[in-house]
Amino acid sequence: MSMIRDLRAAVRPRPSLRKESGSYDTTRAPGTNSAVVDCAVYRDGARVQTREPLTPHEAMRLVHRDGGFVWIGLHEPTEAEFSGIASEFGLHPLAVEDAVQAHQRPKLERYDDSLFTVFKTIHYVEHDELTATSEVVETGEVMCFTGRDFFITVRHGGQGSLRALRHRLQDEPDLLAKGPSAVLHAIADHVVDGYIAVADAVQDDIDEVETAVFSLGRKGTPRGTDAGRIYQLKREVLEFKRAVSPLLRPMQLLSERPMRLVDPDIQKYFRDVADHLARVQEQVLGFDELLNSILQANLAQASVTQNEDMRKITSWAAIIAVPTMVCGVYGMNFDYMPELRWKFGYPLTLGVTVCICLSIHRILKRNGWL
Repeated sequence: MSMIRDLRAAVRPRPSLRKESGSYDTTRAPGTNSAVVDCAVYRDGARVQTREPLTPHEAMRLVHRDGGFVWIGLHEPTEAEFSGIASEFGLHPLAVEDAVQAHQRPKLERYDDSLFTVFKTIHYVEHDELTATSEVVETGEVMCFTGRDFFITVRHGGQGSLRALRHRLQDEPDLLAKGPSAVLHAIADHVVDGYIAVADAVQDDIDEVETAVFSLGRKGTPRGTDAGRIYQLKREVLEFKRAVSPLLRPMQLLSERPMRLVDPDIQKYFRDVADHLARVQEQVLGFDELLNSILQANLAQASVTQNEDMRKITSWAAIIAVPTMVCGVYGMNFDYMPELRWKFGYPLTLGVTVCICLSIHRILKRNGWL
């Protein structure tokens, strides 16, 4: 048990990491067109050093001859590129189809001699200001094939690179000695840790929108905010929820149900991953409910503001109606009208009109219409 006591600490980022050189050189240099990012054999927790980069077929020959397991990493392989690896390791055709086509929901599927796991990776997109068109989260996918003597990762999307994770695991040979299930746990823990970081960042965006909705304007009334910002943030949270919620059941299965391909010493650590994932799911569901409340509050404020504007318009229309009526009466072409030929009739009419308007203004202001 001592060799896996610090399992979670081993798969998290640490200040000092080896450079991506020397024994950590990848099979293909970054930026090449090959789908194979890295192919290596691990025996007794250490990476087997070879003069030339290994092909998947050569790696399996070493495993069959001397033991250990092979870890192959691929990035967006085509069907033709993946067909040879699928034949070499006997992968199920349905799982191969899902791995190539991508756009799968998180899941865990068990086949005869392998486990197929799909993870959705989430990356927070930095932005100076949240707008109605801001992209808040960016998603990717990591598919994992776990066998007795092999572990294959198929990554889709520009985010979620596993190179740093591979290097950290290579610094912990006691963990890698547990076989492919240790790598599966490390990836699951890495993905869920990414969810936690994104949830904290999204919380800041929601707090910003909430403050904008309930902040007071110059006249002490809520200013509100653009409903488009709230709706866009709600859509991004929905994308986040689609990545988190379906993964909870697979993590519970990995932590509770004995499996031939999962080391018993590693299985209990999936429970910790499931607990963290459940906490993130509660956060995301809370985000969705909170954004619903914020959106409703914003719409209610917009309705109240419109009603206040209509009351002001109505009040001024009532005030203006008095001089309009008086001027309309005296604009008629009649010879006999009250005080028409009196020299004080004009100022008296204006004075009475002004007094009536001021009285109406005072009454409306007292009632809160102005």
